[in-house]
Amino acid sequence: MQTERVTYLTSAEHKAQLESFAKARGESVGNVVREATTRFMAQPAEAADEEFALRLLARELNDAAPRMQATMERISQNIRDLRAENDVFFREQGIR
Repeated sequence: MQTERVTYLTSAEHKAQLESFAKARGESVGNVVREATTRFMAQPAEAADEEFALRLLARELNDAAPRMQATMERISQNIRDLRAENDVFFREQGIR
């Protein structure tokens, strides 16, 4: 197998983490990078799109949750108010 050199720049912290990870696995940094890039390239493009869509959906749900909670609280209060009005009405009618 003929090999070629690929160079990329990273932070000192990331390089140290990569070296530590490779050492813990008993592999070279080059092998870890080859394996990681091979796995990444083997993923279907839709997987990345699905992850992006899921992140957007999660953000929308997180934004909507407080509004939904407030709506539910208003509905609950409206129901309590209506029950109180009904109690007054029924008492006035002698039903309760």
